[in-house]
Amino acid sequence: MVKLPHMTKHRGFPSGLPGTGYQFTIRRANPKGVTPIVRRERKRDRLPVEILADTAFLHALWHHFGNEPFERGNLDAGRLSWLFGREVVPAEQPFDPASYEALLKIDEEVARASFPDAFEDVLEV
Repeated sequence: MVKLPHMTKHRGFPSGLPGTGYQFTIRRANPKGVTPIVRRERKRDRLPVEILADTAFLHALWHHFGNEPFERGNLDAGRLSWLFGREVVPAEQPFDPASYEALLKIDEEVARASFPDAFEDVLEV
């Protein structure tokens, strides 16, 4: 049996956006290797549910971690990639985008400008 790399599980963090296929966390480490975080470009013609998924994910990040650095752990690389390099940035140098132990942080100024609803106490989904 393959030994999986260590991966912090963020207890209490939502697993995804209810009623959609958008996930926020993964259940277990990938036995084929860690999926790297890459910056994905957001197009203007994105569906409203895609924007809602980004807003809800950022809302969960903010209310779980605040402005403190956090370990990537079991956070979904695909969902992080939609925010990476803008609202979510590396909290350490050098940064390893293919590590479950990589430290990230929210760029609060950019995040508040991009997704102001994410900082509300309650997000209606």
